Amino acid sequence: CYMCNYEKLLHDASMIGLEVKEIQFESDAKGLCKGQKIGIRKDLSDAEKACVLAEEIGHYYTTVGNILNQKNTENRKQEIKARKWAVDKILTIEDVFEATEHPCSNLFEIAEYLEVTEEFLLEALEIFKKRYGHSYTYKGKTIIFCDYGFCIK
Repeated sequence: CYMCNYEKLLHDASMIGLEVKEIQFESDAKGLCKGQKIGIRKDLSDAEKACVLAEEIGHYYTTVGNILNQKNTENRKQEIKARKWAVDKILTIEDVFEATEHPCSNLFEIAEYLEVTEEFLLEALEIFKKRYGHSYTYKGKTIIFCDYGFCIK
């Protein structure tokens, strides 16, 4: 596997004293962090679990209090901060370039290679676009960010 994201994140969580359990939520929630305990919905794929766990660890580091009410502006800001933390934990823009070398030619294949969901990859691309502008060059190739993805030239 590329980095075995989920297993690596489980290890990282235990190293900082977090207890992670896979559970069945009664709600639509995929994950929840409370104190040093993280619950991950057990019926998710490993890629989904990795993305959710990264975000929940991000909440552990960046969130203050109960932010479940996403109608609150401050709570939404904390949610975004945790997602950015998750992206930085799992992916770099260079990983996207590397995926295209193996030969991944579309969003699904790149997400599968990187062991993340397509939704997470799209969020990562948006974060990279805000961070680097409309394009980024690496090893002689340029990634150009579009509204729904990217192209590499």
